[in-house]
Amino acid sequence: MRSLILYPYPPELDGLSIQGDLLYRGLVNGGFEVAPCNRTADTEKQFLYKTFKPDVAIGIGYWGDAPRIIQHPLRYGVQPVPWLNADGWVANYHKLFDSLPLILTTSAWVRDVYYRDGVTNKNICPMPIGIDTQQMRPLPKDDPRVLYIRNLLGVKPDEKMILTAGGDTTSKGFQEVLQALGKINGDFPNWKYVGKTWEKGKPYYHYKKELSIMRDFDIRRKVKFLDGPLSREFMCCLLNACDVYAAPSRIEGFGMIQIEAMACGKPVLSIDAMGIKDTIIHGETGFLAKVGEETKLTEEWAYGWMGFKKRTKIKFDQPKTFAYKADIDDLAKYLHKLLGDDELRAKMGEKARKHAVQNYDYNKTSKGIHDLVEKKLGLNGKANSCRKSNGASKKEATIAVRER
Repeated sequence: MRSLILYPYPPELDGLSIQGDLLYRGLVNGGFEVAPCNRTADTEKQFLYKTFKPDVAIGIGYWGDAPRIIQHPLRYGVQPVPWLNADGWVANYHKLFDSLPLILTTSAWVRDVYYRDGVTNKNICPMPIGIDTQQMRPLPKDDPRVLYIRNLLGVKPDEKMILTAGGDTTSKGFQEVLQALGKINGDFPNWKYVGKTWEKGKPYYHYKKELSIMRDFDIRRKVKFLDGPLSREFMCCLLNACDVYAAPSRIEGFGMIQIEAMACGKPVLSIDAMGIKDTIIHGETGFLAKVGEETKLTEEWAYGWMGFKKRTKIKFDQPKTFAYKADIDDLAKYLHKLLGDDELRAKMGEKARKHAVQNYDYNKTSKGIHDLVEKKLGLNGKANSCRKSNGASKKEATIAVRER
């Protein structure tokens, strides 16, 4: 089977780039025929359709990327296999999704979001994102790079470091962790909490709330922010510098950074919801705090870039859950356990590393995707058979071009 991988290529440091590039690299390592292409590069995609002659185009994105990763390959007779994330809801392209012989999602929760929002295709298969478990690996506590980072962040030798990382920390549960730390601060005061963001203080209304929580608990001096792009090599050192990785995300289709933390031998504190439930083993590789609050919406705006003719407000028959917040008391309980028990953290870290290597190494997940696509589409290892037996019908191609 010959695969074209459509993703933000050449890769940068965002999650979609890493997800797509590790799939591509894993297929290369497995000896499969594969080519990468930027999902927005229409001219280059046409060039590869004609010269590389892929059986399938595996596109990385979410439902709003359908024109780039589904409609475009169909228009040129190449079978698309989207590998979808979720941003909380699905507003368009339902007929297009239902016409496909195979859809991949990053977790069972993402699949269920598509079903909840009206997609009826039974050929949706959750497939996990892979990570580089050789790059993301445990480092000795006395490694000079680890020691330098802890010193840079003002973490004293007797203090425990908690880390949360994301494009913004709020969506990763930063405010909930702050409140939990405020609750246990009297019993366990020796900690530092580090938030890694793309831009410190953005968005401001979230940052303002976080500052308010810090003032209320008088913990501002114990919280550090680190912003800007960081290389994969530095991220490995940063993860190794922490004692606990905490990310009870409000919305999370998979949680790649949690897997990377486990690969570095760190226990993970998160939330018992969404894609995270697929990856963290409660009580073994970390803890999952129960859900404390759900954010539900009865209506939402849809825009032109979502495939609509103009901006319009969509009203839901039933309120939809768009986000979760972890229970603060549960977070506080598990933080107290992890921070106060060195042996527990070490045992969980060992299990976490083993779990990540066995289940989420990118070479294994890439082969799993290749084998699944080949089996579900009936390719049986024969190049270009997809174009003969599973290519888009005229009806599907019409849907692909016209649906808005």
